[in-house]
Amino acid sequence: MKVRVRLFASYREVTGQREMGVELPAEATVGELLEQLVAQYPALEQVARVSRCVINQEYVASATPLHEGDEVVFIPPVSGGDVFEVTAEPISAEPLIAEATDEAVGAVVTFLGVARRFSKGKRVRYLEYEAYKEMAEQKLVEIGAALRLKWPVERVAIRHRVGRLEIGETAIVIAVGAAHRGEAFEACRYAIDQIKKTVPVWKKEVWEDGEVWIGMEGG
Repeated sequence: MKVRVRLFASYREVTGQREMGVELPAEATVGELLEQLVAQYPALEQVARVSRCVINQEYVASATPLHEGDEVVFIPPVSGGDVFEVTAEPISAEPLIAEATDEAVGAVVTFLGVARRFSKGKRVRYLEYEAYKEMAEQKLVEIGAALRLKWPVERVAIRHRVGRLEIGETAIVIAVGAAHRGEAFEACRYAIDQIKKTVPVWKKEVWEDGEVWIGMEGG
């Protein structure tokens, strides 16, 4: 069978290619493909040990079997400029905008989620956020890696706050830096949509006459 391998960062630099077609035996696994790649390019051995496997834009275990026509990417650790953090401290946009900016960036798009006064016709007193921190931060890393697969993004910075938030305080900041505004806008929108779907953060709305938990970040 034949699969398509897309190459980024260290993989692109070492191989000198952005993608390649690779012939494999039937029932070969993605881990075996990585071993074959390292055998061909020994300079990849160190980064391969800490890379994650992606098949058709989904993270998978190394023992996952491949099929004809699959698209494969090996994700090295994210760049040092990226930020993925869940924190109990107040957050603001400016530090993340700085993190998302460098010489290759021509556009930085930011999203701020802010605690609002009214929700579903009720007056909100304050919000409370809770997260499974370790998993939440790992999911943010995965979202950042997915952005780089879909768009030519240069920098990603995401910070989510937990604990009690008063009305008007910022719950989340996303900053995406890219060469052009179109890719930055699309990637930022994708990031917040994926955060709401996959990141284990829960929000409690406390009203004047009651309260309710809203699962997986909610609206």
